[in-house]
Amino acid sequence: MLPTENRLRRREDFATAVRRGRRAGRPLLVVHLRSGAMDPHAPGESAPPSRAGFVVSKAVGGAVVRNKVKRRLRHLMRDRVALLPPGSLVVVRALPGAGDADHAQLAQDLDAALRRLLGGGAR
Repeated sequence: MLPTENRLRRREDFATAVRRGRRAGRPLLVVHLRSGAMDPHAPGESAPPSRAGFVVSKAVGGAVVRNKVKRRLRHLMRDRVALLPPGSLVVVRALPGAGDADHAQLAQDLDAALRRLLGGGAR
């Protein structure tokens, strides 16, 4: 499970990540990343944790399928949140094929999208 301090919950944070962040699309997922912007020389401020949120629409499937996809994505992000710059906002949007995909396929698409966003890979 993704720790509470690493969960994206507010609507404004989702909107910021989607509208102002970079995007990487894969067959099963679209990942939006807004890198943390903070002054490294600001006194007394510690780096805020990276946070991740998930969007799984009804196009993915019924309630049981959507919740299964969200649980899998939260589990996958738990191991990858440490790779993100401090203060980053990540929104993972599941596409309709994600409901039929297994854990390994979701992991592969998530890794490829994050690699592209963090490494600045070519499109």
